[in-house]
Amino acid sequence: MSTVSVVTLAKGRPAHLRNVLLGLERQTRPPAEFIVAVMQDAPYDLPEARFPIRQIPVTGRELPLAAARNRGVAAAGGDAVVFLDVDCIPAPGLVADYARGLAELDGLLMGEVLHLPERATAGSWDYADLDAVAERHSDRRGPPAAGIEICRDYRCFWSLNFAIRRATFAATGGFDERYTGYGGEDTDFGKLLDARGIPIAWMTGARAYHQYHPHHMPPVHHLDSVVRNAELFEAKWGYRTMGHWLYAFRVMGLIDDTPDRPIRILRRPDAADLALTGQQGHQPYTNAASVIRAIEARRTESAEGQAGEPAPLTA
Repeated sequence: MSTVSVVTLAKGRPAHLRNVLLGLERQTRPPAEFIVAVMQDAPYDLPEARFPIRQIPVTGRELPLAAARNRGVAAAGGDAVVFLDVDCIPAPGLVADYARGLAELDGLLMGEVLHLPERATAGSWDYADLDAVAERHSDRRGPPAAGIEICRDYRCFWSLNFAIRRATFAATGGFDERYTGYGGEDTDFGKLLDARGIPIAWMTGARAYHQYHPHHMPPVHHLDSVVRNAELFEAKWGYRTMGHWLYAFRVMGLIDDTPDRPIRILRRPDAADLALTGQQGHQPYTNAASVIRAIEARRTESAEGQAGEPAPLTA
């Protein structure tokens, strides 16, 4: 790939965005341009860089993530486009790694992701500092030992750090902009690529460091958009996505997701739900699987308590 554009979606988090820009300044191969799809009223105050920076306003209700990605690519001039979330600092070789990978494979490539604890980037930082404290997400598989490895399940697509040839992206029609708010738009895009026969692959390198920010997993703070987008996916593809989140919402008593019927929201998340699912300061990432296990354990304990003491064993 002769030229590489980098696109970041941003709403709030100005310090995170400045760290992304600092990481791009430290690339062994600088991008041809940095495009920020701005999902807020005012543009960001960013320093000049050794490559052009363009801020593209994107309007829409809630988080217009799908639309922002499409607008970013439409504004890009590179032969390849790298997508980095606003909380992802690129390692020095990220742009060069993706350029090499996309020269080898015409598909969607996902680089490595490591997660940083709170305050890891609070002051000045260097990559040795980040490597010393960064952790890999326990719910996500790591990169291949070397090179590129095709993923046979489109649900592996993780949108916070990926790259694709601009012409290939254009041929897909882009992300479905009917998805708004949080959840589902990336799984839908992965399904679209799978239907078109466009490979999705993990690769060694192209590392990004995910900066800490408070979050909930499962995302009870985005209950409405997860439910709405799951139903949109079902209407489009014949089944629901985000099943692990819907399962968690169900066992928490937040929804009724009986098959073949619209999902019903039974109640709003309360303080206990937010406390259970919230990321703690010592955690570099949230973990839906551990929260689901905790929910199931509580439900089992409650059921056993309601049943009373077990009957004595007999010979």
